[in-house]
Amino acid sequence: MKRIAIQGTYGSYHDIAAHLFYEKEEIELICCSTFEEVFAAIRKESQVIGMLAIENTIAGSLLHNHELLRQSGTQVIGEHKLRISHCLACLPEDDFGTLTEVHSHPIALMQCRDFLNRHPQLKVVEAEDTALSAEMIQREKRQGQAAICSKAAAKHYGMKVLEEGIETNKHNFTRFLVVADPWHNEVTRTRTEQVIDKANLVFTLPHTEGSLSQVLSILSFYAINLTKIQSLPIIGREWEYQFYVDVTFCDYVKYKQAITAIGPLTKELKLLGEYAHGK
Repeated sequence: MKRIAIQGTYGSYHDIAAHLFYEKEEIELICCSTFEEVFAAIRKESQVIGMLAIENTIAGSLLHNHELLRQSGTQVIGEHKLRISHCLACLPEDDFGTLTEVHSHPIALMQCRDFLNRHPQLKVVEAEDTALSAEMIQREKRQGQAAICSKAAAKHYGMKVLEEGIETNKHNFTRFLVVADPWHNEVTRTRTEQVIDKANLVFTLPHTEGSLSQVLSILSFYAINLTKIQSLPIIGREWEYQFYVDVTFCDYVKYKQAITAIGPLTKELKLLGEYAHGK
């Protein structure tokens, strides 16, 4: 059995992503309130695997998680792209005529802005988690309150679904990263049983003209496809940045040659993980 630390609770999108990624295996969830707690669970027990959202097609990158990943010393061993579909759920005895409040995570609320604008009578309340909102309403029998959550969470907590697919943009996907301690046997299994064709890197550059373009030119020369680049400021070093880069490749040897080639051009270069890219 695999033990998976997630941010959120049962029925959350992290829960769904973890079960889909390990759909053929039995897993035990470790539910955490924050992403910091996810990495703390891995540090406490090296055989724990972490699942964390890293970007959403509407809300963008979760910048704090990039930095937590870099600092954690864990390795990315996989990814899962999950279609996010929200529903409005309430207690069985409630309906639109009795509801006064809607609770959910701020990002979920933002993703359902058009729906909420059509129901101005509902007071919007930000909460820690989508599924936790449903769980609290059900556990405390909060009549007149609804949660924006997954259909799976509504079912898990015995909530009534008033409306499905309430997200504004139907092309709403979140990409999750699967992370583990470098000594976890999943890291070895990833390297031996998968076709490695994606990698996550982070590097800093000298504050000189053309430093980034030189790195990108080398990646292009070796036929490395840059799928994402995210810059974050370096605290305490004004106008200097870390660059988080995702790359895909068809030739692992050329990829390693490219990494060797850009090394001298960077001030710091760290490999966050190599794995088979998610569908």
